[in-house]
Amino acid sequence: MLADFRIHTARLNLRPVTSSDRADLIALESDAQVMRYLNGGQPVPEAGLLDADFLTPRGGEPEVLAARHRASGAFIGWFALFDDGWVDGLRTAEIGYRLTRAAWGSGYATEGVQALIEVAFNTLGLDRVRSETMAVNQASRLVLEKAGLVHIDTVFPIHAQPIPGSEQGEVIYEIRKKK
Repeated sequence: MLADFRIHTARLNLRPVTSSDRADLIALESDAQVMRYLNGGQPVPEAGLLDADFLTPRGGEPEVLAARHRASGAFIGWFALFDDGWVDGLRTAEIGYRLTRAAWGSGYATEGVQALIEVAFNTLGLDRVRSETMAVNQASRLVLEKAGLVHIDTVFPIHAQPIPGSEQGEVIYEIRKKK
């Protein structure tokens, strides 16, 4: 969906991930705090995880954009937009993101999510964008709310290997294109 996109925000350059991002992507998933709400803080193997219910990009994934700081070129993390097709009569996509701990609390996540929402609605012609996170992940929930998404549901999936906080469920947020 984003294979040819380059997005520039006030502080970020977003471009498709490539094999040159591999070391940064692996380092990101080696941080226990970054992975806390995805797998309980376990480092992800260098090869990634093919059977996980979360993305472990290694470069070349067409829906994933590497985020780099405009001024310094430093790796900030990644953003993704997955086309879910037609859902309930609406062209729908899901936003995901993962940032380095050094980038937390600086507004980069909100900036990147807002940029992807703009592309989703104004360039790709989508009707709705969704995102899902653990209910206990207050920082991610705040990012989604600041970006304009609203909480629409809480679900309680059954996990083969539950992690702390999973008993509180997962929250689904969405934003719809204004008509």
